[in-house]
Amino acid sequence: MQGRIASINSSLEKGVRKDSVSGAILVAGHGIKGDAHAGGERQISLLAQESINKARRGTDFPDDLGTDFPDDLREPRPPLELRPGDFGENITIEGLDILSLRIGDRLLLASDVIIAISHLGKTCLTPCSIGQRLGECIMPREGIFANVVRGGHITIGDTVEPTTMKSAAVLTSSDRCARGEAEDRSGPVLVALVNELGFALADYAVLPDEEVELSAKMKYLADRCAVDLILTTGGTGLALRDRTPEATLAVLDSQAFGIAEAIRYEGLRHTPNACLSRAVSGLRGRTLIINLPGSTRAIEQSLALLRSILPHALDILRSEVADCGRLRHQDTEA
Repeated sequence: MQGRIASINSSLEKGVRKDSVSGAILVAGHGIKGDAHAGGERQISLLAQESINKARRGTDFPDDLGTDFPDDLREPRPPLELRPGDFGENITIEGLDILSLRIGDRLLLASDVIIAISHLGKTCLTPCSIGQRLGECIMPREGIFANVVRGGHITIGDTVEPTTMKSAAVLTSSDRCARGEAEDRSGPVLVALVNELGFALADYAVLPDEEVELSAKMKYLADRCAVDLILTTGGTGLALRDRTPEATLAVLDSQAFGIAEAIRYEGLRHTPNACLSRAVSGLRGRTLIINLPGSTRAIEQSLALLRSILPHALDILRSEVADCGRLRHQDTEA
């Protein structure tokens, strides 16, 4: 089923209605560029146009009257003058049943931008100006919140549809490449693999061999961008500056020992030096992180293995979301 973007809304303050804009830039792991809610736990907010229409009609009666209360004694709520953005939503969507979405589901906007559902509804500690003005805010009940997996530009009228496309990021760890003294050759090999497998490339970055910086980037991609896969290349050997395994272990929730050992085994079929690799693999949340050597030849020796296991591995991670992701998060927000 395909819907459309009915309105794009932004504001410089939180807790107020948002003004409609013709287009916006969605930044991966951040939200709508220039919006007050960007960078927060709920990066962007979605609301169905149908929810606004229902609230606008003003035909509902107070809930505490009961079903047996005589119709002729009911007093309908007065009609509300509402428009997109009045409830503080960033994107108003028409024609798509967003209330059926589950945490972890993905939406494809404008055929290029990918967002992942992160929260269903919210609990507000204090009424915002929207609730005070309208008497009730439907965002806690019918609002959907998402992280930006792959950013880009959106405009009113763009299509919105569910997608099963997986997302991946490629990180190259190399002091020389980061300084521009050498060309990154191994990273593009992994980028080509991501494209070949039909995954959306959420990010490709070349970083120095700095453990803290590498860990921070992995956390950002896994937690803020909700990517399915992070492939790293470089920094896995015995040199003092090779710190990618340590950076990875610092962010993993659990290790996937078999993947790292299988990659080493593929290398050992070609050279005994493969046993010098300290690469690790594992999970942070629902993101799979795999260290690969910095040698293009070593990566190419593992490509057949990666082609074979990655689609199935990510399917397993995604299926867990489908099984348990329907529960609404009742996180507290002031």
